[in-house]
Amino acid sequence: MTLTESRTGAPGTDGWEIVIGLEVHAQVMSDAKLFSGAATAFGAEPNSQVSLVDAAFPGMLPVINRRCVEQAVRTGLGLNAKINRRSVFDRKNYFYPDLPAGYQISQYKDPIVGEGVVTVDLENGGSCEVRIERLHLEQDAGKSIHDMDPKRTFVDLNRAGIALMEIVSKPDMRSADEAGAYLAKVRSILRYLGTCDGNMEQGSLRADVNVSVRRPGEPLGTRCEIKNLNSIRFIKQAIECEARRQIEIIEAGGAIEQQTRLFDPGRGETRAMRSKEEAHDYRYFPDPDLLPLELDPDWIAEIEASLPELPDAKKARFVADYGLSAGDAAVLVADREDADYFEAVAKGRKDPRLAGNWVINEFYGRLNKAGQHRAESPVTAEKLSGLLALIESGAISGRIAKDVFDAMFETGEDAAAIVEAKGLKQISDTGAIEEIVDRLIAENPKQVAQAKEQPKVAGWFVGQVMKATRGQANPAVVNEILKKKL
Repeated sequence: MTLTESRTGAPGTDGWEIVIGLEVHAQVMSDAKLFSGAATAFGAEPNSQVSLVDAAFPGMLPVINRRCVEQAVRTGLGLNAKINRRSVFDRKNYFYPDLPAGYQISQYKDPIVGEGVVTVDLENGGSCEVRIERLHLEQDAGKSIHDMDPKRTFVDLNRAGIALMEIVSKPDMRSADEAGAYLAKVRSILRYLGTCDGNMEQGSLRADVNVSVRRPGEPLGTRCEIKNLNSIRFIKQAIECEARRQIEIIEAGGAIEQQTRLFDPGRGETRAMRSKEEAHDYRYFPDPDLLPLELDPDWIAEIEASLPELPDAKKARFVADYGLSAGDAAVLVADREDADYFEAVAKGRKDPRLAGNWVINEFYGRLNKAGQHRAESPVTAEKLSGLLALIESGAISGRIAKDVFDAMFETGEDAAAIVEAKGLKQISDTGAIEEIVDRLIAENPKQVAQAKEQPKVAGWFVGQVMKATRGQANPAVVNEILKKKL
């Protein structure tokens, strides 16, 4: 799907095109902050992980964290983006209570990573490409706490100075679903790379969303930015609400004012926060305490050589090597550990697609039903592989396998032990099955006559045999005997 093709928008936006760009703020996985040695662990006591640099004490100078730079380069390479060998840190000046220095050290005209592209898989089976404009490094601000006292605001500086990667997209998305799929893909890439844990609940991944509307073919409309969204669900809701708001204003004869807005999920609306600032409002200038960052091309090459197999490459391999559909492969590679789980189950399978079906439909389905994560499941990849081996060998039928699978989740036992203990082995003895078939034919002459005229009626006999054997008869043997007898 190309960027010029029409794509479905939000309900209530007929005749309008939504134009969306995302600014993703990803917290760098590093044991220390961007310009100090203070710790970065989540959940520490307020103001317990703050250095003199983070608190902006007079005379304190920033020192760049090499690990954070390396993580930014890894991310840029994973986004198929250009790595800029020379980048500059700037001061972005604004006042906020939890920004002790009165400015944020960020990057403006010369970021560490330039243009890239992300291929996004869509729910309808298609895909689209979203271009990356830039990735720059910057330090996070602290956190203002407003609900501890009715008259005072408290400030926690634990987060101040933590390294962030701001990943800015081009305005290439045309629906809330595309934006949600894009963010999910970026999060997947970051997790594969080990550069951000992607935990949106803890705030280590969040996004600002830029939304505008226009009639198809017209110039871009005035955009509004919705700040600090920390779930894909909220991002999609915010886009749809903001698009409808803008359309209603324009259709009523009004004009959109460029603003920064907040999303209220309880009311399902966006609210004005302030007029949207431009770059000159922040009075950017190069930080005098930090030299331009010069990267050795050999170091960049070393980082590139250390990259893992990323989702797109893994998806292509799963389709080629395991015969999976593109849709199933996309589901399995979304999470690196899930992909590893599937490969462990598929190893040695006669038909790897059986492993794909069981992991996606049965395993994931059971996890969702139980509200569990894969790591909490008692069914390891080795145990699920053992169950599929019993199916392939003909020891149990597919239907019986589902009952065994349920028991495995409840007890954590191996499939073979459950089958043996409950006497669930599949009956493939042709003599025993023929005896049952002969009895059914003798007792049901009417159905026999119908089956000779309408072969589909033979399915009734199959059902009766399975019923008589408590589902343990081998379906292939049953069908072969019935075909011969009828």
